[in-house]
Amino acid sequence: MSFLHVLGFGLKVGHLLLMLCCWIISVIPTHWFINGGVMETKIGLLSDGGKKWVRLWEKMFGNSCKISHHWYQKFWSKKVGKTWWRKLLFTWVLIWTMVSLWIFWYLCLQASEKRRETIGSMCDERARMLQDQFNVSMNHVQAISILISTFHHGKIPSVIDQETFARYTKRTAFERPLTSGVAYAVRVLHSEREQFEKQQGWTIKKMDTPEQTPVQKDNHAAENLEPSPVQEEYAPVIFAQDTVSHVISLDMLSGKEDRENVLRARASGKAVLTAPFRLFKTNSLGVILTFAVYKSDLPSNATPNERVQATHGYLGGVFHIESLVEKLLQQLASKQTILVNVDDTTDPDHPISMYGSNVLDDGLQHVSTLNFGDPYRKHEMRCRFKQKAPWPWLAITTSSGILVIALLVGHIFHATMNRIAKVEEDYQDMMMLKKRAEAADVAKSQFLATVSHEIRTPMNGVLGMLHMLIDTELDVTQEDYVRTAQASGKALVSLINEVLDQAKIESGKLELEAVKFDLQAILDDVLSLFSGKSQEKGVELAVYVSDRVPKMLIGDPGRFRQIITNLMGNSIKFTEKGHIFVTIHLVEELMDSIEVETEPAPKNTLSGLPVADGRRSWEGFRIFNQEGLTSPFSSSSSDLFHLIVSVEDTGVGIPEEAQSRVFTPFMQVGPSISRIHGGTGIGLSISKCLVNLMNGEIGFVSRPNVGSTFTFTAVFSGVSSKSNEYNKCQPTNSQSNAVSSEFKGMAALVVDPNPVRAKVSRYHIQRLGIHVEVVSDQNQGFSSLSSGNNTAINMVLVEQDIWDKDCNLSALFLNKLKKLDLKVPPKLFLLANSINSTRSNASVSGIYTPTVIMKPLRVSMLAASLQRALGVGNKDPSQNGGHPSLSLRNLLRGRKILVVDDNNVNLRVAAGALKRYGADVVCSDSGKKAIPMLKPPHDFDACFMDIQMPEMDGFEATRRIREMERNVNSRIQHGEVSMEAYGNISNWHLPILAMTADVIQATNEECLRCGMDGYVSKPFEAEQLYREVSRFFQLSPDQNQ
Repeated sequence: MSFLHVLGFGLKVGHLLLMLCCWIISVIPTHWFINGGVMETKIGLLSDGGKKWVRLWEKMFGNSCKISHHWYQKFWSKKVGKTWWRKLLFTWVLIWTMVSLWIFWYLCLQASEKRRETIGSMCDERARMLQDQFNVSMNHVQAISILISTFHHGKIPSVIDQETFARYTKRTAFERPLTSGVAYAVRVLHSEREQFEKQQGWTIKKMDTPEQTPVQKDNHAAENLEPSPVQEEYAPVIFAQDTVSHVISLDMLSGKEDRENVLRARASGKAVLTAPFRLFKTNSLGVILTFAVYKSDLPSNATPNERVQATHGYLGGVFHIESLVEKLLQQLASKQTILVNVDDTTDPDHPISMYGSNVLDDGLQHVSTLNFGDPYRKHEMRCRFKQKAPWPWLAITTSSGILVIALLVGHIFHATMNRIAKVEEDYQDMMMLKKRAEAADVAKSQFLATVSHEIRTPMNGVLGMLHMLIDTELDVTQEDYVRTAQASGKALVSLINEVLDQAKIESGKLELEAVKFDLQAILDDVLSLFSGKSQEKGVELAVYVSDRVPKMLIGDPGRFRQIITNLMGNSIKFTEKGHIFVTIHLVEELMDSIEVETEPAPKNTLSGLPVADGRRSWEGFRIFNQEGLTSPFSSSSSDLFHLIVSVEDTGVGIPEEAQSRVFTPFMQVGPSISRIHGGTGIGLSISKCLVNLMNGEIGFVSRPNVGSTFTFTAVFSGVSSKSNEYNKCQPTNSQSNAVSSEFKGMAALVVDPNPVRAKVSRYHIQRLGIHVEVVSDQNQGFSSLSSGNNTAINMVLVEQDIWDKDCNLSALFLNKLKKLDLKVPPKLFLLANSINSTRSNASVSGIYTPTVIMKPLRVSMLAASLQRALGVGNKDPSQNGGHPSLSLRNLLRGRKILVVDDNNVNLRVAAGALKRYGADVVCSDSGKKAIPMLKPPHDFDACFMDIQMPEMDGFEATRRIREMERNVNSRIQHGEVSMEAYGNISNWHLPILAMTADVIQATNEECLRCGMDGYVSKPFEAEQLYREVSRFFQLSPDQNQ
């Protein structure tokens, strides 16, 4: 078992123990967390994704935590005695002590097995190498036998003699490093002995006993030996290496063991080994390897008889076993030395030691079988470690460590149980506090809802009555008092809306609408809201929307307007000079737009004053840190549009120490801000939450005494042909198209050296369908007018500060205009920020007296000014973005409207407001009474219905009215009744608009769900009322004239 396995096992055991401990400790806190007040009181602050994760957590772990808490209440709530815990702790320690002992025994066993595997692999490696080296030398000896068969017996006469053999074997001795000599004995039959001895010149000698083995004698003389006795055949040595030349003439068949080896070698055709014996001179152990030399034409499958008959002689080689093993061990270097024994185990009961000692060891040894080519002789290699096994430190440390961990866990359990009682007490206290917090949260929501309704209901009466009062005959002082009271009331309503929005955000009940809206129209409305303040201060106020931004989008226009209004309202409050510039682009434009991405220079801003670097307000957005920016936001692959909106001002800026709390609710930069500028400090926090709901981000950059730039992103859906479900929420606005057609084909010349300001002017003029040309000064402008290459210029628009900067140049420009030979002279306009700045034009008179157009530029105001000056189109201000009251009067004149409200004051206010716009109003103080009045057929054109009413609320009344209309429509379609009986109307659907002061419960979605067509919040505002009414009523031809 490797160390990594042991380490992994220990880590797993420790991990299980730790998890068990953590589970026990977390039983009570987890139960409190899931079922306590933290999740419920703070869930409102999470986004939709966060709520989904919380619900998933409750589903996965809520039941298990309840079960664990049940068992906890069953066991731990009772005061368990210390004796029971001591028994449990003792059992724990005893079990883990036994486990540690088992681990110690197991690791010791694994270490012993590893030691046995190591000695086995080392011994097998040495045995294999010994066999390989022995086989190399054996192959060389066999090669000499082939040489003798070929050149001695195969040649007549023989080309090999003793001298040649001795010289050859001496020169090739390096190929047989493990042999001490080689000799060849020829086979001689008894009938050939006499002739053989005469031919050789010596007599065949006898080998009597093993002690007289030829290679054992040191000072041996062959002539002193007895002649070999008479026998059938002889094997005298005729060739020998110089090292064993004394064996020449000795009969190898005269010795018992040598005779057996020779006979076995020639019968088997394989190499045959002798038993180990002491070699002469070296006195070391060795063996003789014998090969039989056959005739060359012997078949490979010859029988033993055929081999005997084909035998020429016998070649023998003497091997040094001890020298062979010593060289082998020298070649193998090992960190752990081992002892090697080589034994001849042909006789298992009496093995012969060929190498090594018989030193006793610890009993751990390995036996590897050796194969030297002779199947008769058996050899083995026995290996053992020289040193005893080391201490099993791994087993000792691992088992001790696990025991220590178990003891520590036991201690943790003991300490945990001592704290459970304290935790339970704290848990009960926290549950009590949680219930109190929940009750307080519910009371707060109910209080806000009640206060909202109760405050807005009388405020509706106050503002409504003030609105009707201002239409009566009042002197200047009285009118000022009424307008002041009206402004204060509107400010109070706005404050209530902000507080209620913050309450919705905290409770998680704020949701967005999905309706189709005109982005540029919303920006024009916001500009109208702040135009008065900007003109009073002389601050440049402008809006620019990129051409790539769609005009119509699907989203929540009210909340988008709220964000823009909050940001622009702050800029108006804190800016005394310079400009406030709102820009809207697509996110992907920032990657290619140089003018957005580069740092603005002082002369490259709307007013020429330095501004804060707008890039720093959005460079940290996640949307710009994603790889492949254009692919996720490409409008070609998706119907979603990612807008980025920047509000840039040149105000006082935000101090660095206060920038970290800008988005904190009810926090302002300093106490003096509230005294000087007013406000509650929650506008930016609400804006941030709204931006998050729009899947966007918001950021800012501010430099004190330079200005601030707030930037946010928002995601809207594009309007396609399939989005018919949103058409019912779109206010019909065909006036801009009608106005554009009036100016189509006209051309305008803008004189402005400021490129940013000129771009804004071009944007607004082009919205009317007018071709725009921009020049930097009057001289260039006159050159453009006098050249005949361009289209005829119908109007010239000059910036007020350029016109007042050089009166002489302006007068010269007027004179040149008079002298132009044009059929219709161009009309001159001045673009001014402040009414006071136009007084310098009083000295200029005549036909070319400039017409002043007040900024900020808006399509409705610009169209009205151009129509009055040029004498084109309808000059009725109600048709060109004039006061909404005039348009409302045209829309509601002669319309019969039913107003349903249980509050008499609200009923009077609503009826008075609608009557003021020319409507024929019928009142009802109950939804139940309104149902029979609206049963088809009837002559009402619309119904304004309150939501919160006794007996039957507005939702239920609307459902019943819609049910009646569906029944009538179904009967008409099936021919059950005639259409003439129902006023020749085949599809009855009365527009029903909800009106309520409860802005928390009465959401637009709820109104649409029950069948209402729109939503009007109390008190009535002319703009909101016109926006809703214009969806159902169209101007008649006589009303347009």
